[in-house]
Amino acid sequence: MVRLALFGGVYGNPWAVRALFADAERRRCDRLVCLGDLGGFGARPDEAARLVRDAGLPVVAGNYDQSIAEGAEDCGCGYSDPRDNRYAEIMYAFTRDATSPEIARWMATLPAERREEIEGVDVHMVHGSPLAVNDFLWESLDDDALRARLAPSGADVLVCAHTGIPWIRVIDGSLVVNVGTIGRSANDGHPGGWYAILHVEDGEATAELVAVDFDHEAHAQAIREAGLPDAFAATAATGWWTTCLEVLPPRERPPGRYHCYRESLAAIPESAPAGWASAVDESPGDLPVVSLFGSGAFPARLWIYTNFHCNLACGYCAVASSPRAARRSLGLGRVRDVVDEAVAEGFREIYLTGGEPFLEEDLVDMALYAARMLPTTILTNAMLFRGRRAVGLRRLAGVPNLSLQASLDGASDATHDALRGAGSFRRAVDGIRAARGLGIRVLVSTTAAGQSADELADLRALLEDCGVDGVDHALRPLVARGFSHSGAQVSLDRLIPELTVTADGLHWHPVGADVETSADLLVAADPGMALSEGKRLIVERVLSLRQADGSLPSALACAI
Repeated sequence: MVRLALFGGVYGNPWAVRALFADAERRRCDRLVCLGDLGGFGARPDEAARLVRDAGLPVVAGNYDQSIAEGAEDCGCGYSDPRDNRYAEIMYAFTRDATSPEIARWMATLPAERREEIEGVDVHMVHGSPLAVNDFLWESLDDDALRARLAPSGADVLVCAHTGIPWIRVIDGSLVVNVGTIGRSANDGHPGGWYAILHVEDGEATAELVAVDFDHEAHAQAIREAGLPDAFAATAATGWWTTCLEVLPPRERPPGRYHCYRESLAAIPESAPAGWASAVDESPGDLPVVSLFGSGAFPARLWIYTNFHCNLACGYCAVASSPRAARRSLGLGRVRDVVDEAVAEGFREIYLTGGEPFLEEDLVDMALYAARMLPTTILTNAMLFRGRRAVGLRRLAGVPNLSLQASLDGASDATHDALRGAGSFRRAVDGIRAARGLGIRVLVSTTAAGQSADELADLRALLEDCGVDGVDHALRPLVARGFSHSGAQVSLDRLIPELTVTADGLHWHPVGADVETSADLLVAADPGMALSEGKRLIVERVLSLRQADGSLPSALACAI
């Protein structure tokens, strides 16, 4: 068997090169081949390049090497976003100045590709792809796009680097290996590098990806001492990319901690509507990048539909709840599991909704469990606080981080009952008074359905008399979903996501949680899917939508 160690993206990191050499020797690799980009993202380009050159290794020129050799004005990385290019320009200017003329002349002798026949296997080694030195071979490329890169080669094995993220795939009998980078992380939180080992035996080739640890703290400190932006040192120290993100396709980006530049979120207003997420946290090191999750583009708010059946049949219900609706209850065990996941995944608040949650026998236990973990709000029509439910309500008194959000659509029976049914107004007001009498914080939402200014003023006066603070009352938009055929038109590309869990699966937003009437807002028809996977799917879709039209969706407040 022949074992060939293949690596690229040295990126001015001599610590990574030394660690690679030791690891390849320990794994009994027969030879090593470098696929280029000796400089970039690191502070010691000359030292790192000398280690590779002096080892006598075959080296394929990367775009960085070609640019340094030619004395070009830019690195030729292939970035198209001006923010990516801004950071690329900073690093390239540093690398060009820190690379000796001797090494630059050596780089000018490097070939653009290397081809070998190993034990009867045709192996083609390039930096980017057979099409271009700075072409990006992403794992998310579809088969046809990958075939277009393979066609000019025709090799049994195609090996490349450039993207920084390793992967292996077989297509039409050809093995394609992206070795990642040895000098920079794969945006996976591991502050080390990657390379590949190609195994060839009896005319057959297989490959494995190998992670390598190196002294990343020394690497990060060298970047700081060189006076380069903190963002470069942050990547070296943490393993998360903090620059050059826009080049990443939507499918490759969600696993990273950061998903876009801060400026990308400019479409989200700083003063969000009532019930909307707070502004992006600017505190973590003032990095140029942010996570979508936890920002105004994807609030860290989790909605849990405990059930779908309801004691009312409101004509504007966005999720088609009614006494005749299928229960589709999650149950106490599943709710507890979801809450645990929410804590682990960084959600900051939980909303228990339905249907009418208080129809669920274990609702109080669900709420108590959730409130011990995160601030929790129960959405309710406040009509059922009698008998055993009144006893349950008393169990919620004095519980920190717990509140109710009740629905009241007018200041009189005539207005409210016309929308929600005869007798519902009086019972809702009594329920609000009962909860406030126990000291439970009550928020009140009013679905905007043509109420006059005088009606809303009277409603606020009534709520004040009930003990509901004015800041705890907000209008909620009427949405053309579920039973309603009028109101705001919402769709996946026009609606900022708030991850929602139901017995049917994961959904984009609570107004689209009914699979029958809002199938287009279903994220995954898997009731047991992990929240981490739901987050990943949503981030990928948000990025796809943003790249498609250059904007971000709008906010729709369902919570106060």
